[in-house]
Amino acid sequence: MTARAALVRCDGAGRTYGAGAVAAVALQPTTCEIDPDTRVALVGPSGSGKSTLLHLMAGLDDPTVGEVSWPAIGSRAALRPGPVAVIFQGPSLLPPLTVDENVALPLVLAGSADHDARRQAQEALELLNLLDLCDKLPEEISGGQAQRVAVARALAGEPRLILADEPTGQLDRASGTAVVDVLLAAARHAGAALVVSTHDLTVADRLPERWEIHDGRLRLPTADARELSWSR
Repeated sequence: MTARAALVRCDGAGRTYGAGAVAAVALQPTTCEIDPDTRVALVGPSGSGKSTLLHLMAGLDDPTVGEVSWPAIGSRAALRPGPVAVIFQGPSLLPPLTVDENVALPLVLAGSADHDARRQAQEALELLNLLDLCDKLPEEISGGQAQRVAVARALAGEPRLILADEPTGQLDRASGTAVVDVLLAAARHAGAALVVSTHDLTVADRLPERWEIHDGRLRLPTADARELSWSR
């Protein structure tokens, strides 16, 4: 492995649900990779395959054809918590736990001592100006704040790749803008690659590179388009 090895690589990876007459192709065989420092908006309408591709990249699901690998990280077992963080669209905080307990939980489950996990959680919350929410329950904070807490939870694991699946889909414009600001800042702070799936072009415009997916088919930018996007 080299310092520039891909964080995740899909080699003809696709996903079909069901079999026979009821089979539904969620993602056609897809070849792509995410390198360190990448900032990508994965754009497409609902049901186009965005979530399926992110779930394969995250190791949350298995391809039915092709392969997914993580050359710069190692085995699938090494993905979490830490190297690969996933932020979902809907509420992902556990209602009985406070904000700092929610952020610390993945670290505790991975074997960190409780006091170390709490320290890392509070450092991540402080970085995102969320320390005043530490003792709040999820029901006591707004949707935008909950998504920012989810970003803090991802950041606490010191990720190398952040995958955000429609992170602004249930938020108003102002809250969505704030969450994208936090995602970009978190990726910069962690030195992590960032992939954001969205159907909102105002969100996509915040990232320097755009991939489009329709009916399960991924279309990558041409070399000229890629160079132009990075020069903006």
